[in-house]
Amino acid sequence: MTPTVLAFYLFAISCVAGGLFTVVSRNPVHSVLWLILSFLSAAGLFVLLGAEFVAMLLIIVYVGAVAVLFLFVVMMLDVDFAELKAEMARYMPLALLIGVVILMQLAIALGVWTTAEGVEIAARPDAVADGGRHNTDALGLILYDKYFLLFQLAGLILLVAMIGAIVLTLRHRVDIKRQDILQQMYRDPNESLVMKDVKPGQGL
Repeated sequence: MTPTVLAFYLFAISCVAGGLFTVVSRNPVHSVLWLILSFLSAAGLFVLLGAEFVAMLLIIVYVGAVAVLFLFVVMMLDVDFAELKAEMARYMPLALLIGVVILMQLAIALGVWTTAEGVEIAARPDAVADGGRHNTDALGLILYDKYFLLFQLAGLILLVAMIGAIVLTLRHRVDIKRQDILQQMYRDPNESLVMKDVKPGQGL
């Protein structure tokens, strides 16, 4: 057994185990930690396939942002998990039915799986066909050379969408004290400070 095959089985087993324990774990914090393990294992599988860019995206976006956000939300919110589990038990038959349908669809898809003509599986994970560039280099050249304008426009659209979401959800409530920096800077010390002559034995 080669090291590549051994790494594949280790990552595959840990990925499946992480997904399983994410569902069956009783502690929600443990579920998020198992989910992070599943993400890291999936990233390892992508590296073995030669898709290191997708692996880094999986680690940076899902492990570094989404999973950590889940962890903070679960740990900070006072959620009644007993009530959530009781509500979940009501929908268990429907969830099992949907799961069976998904498994049947996967079985049908894998049953007719064939490799396209002219496609050769690389002998090494980092092998590049015809001495070309690696997929990360090729993807970078495509994004920042051929489709540079479209890539920047997509970033601007996402920026506008983020600003719009902030503007739509921002509410100025009158019952909340807010800091006014200009008022603090331009205040008159003579009007802000009041000297009190407190006599001994007498309170304010």
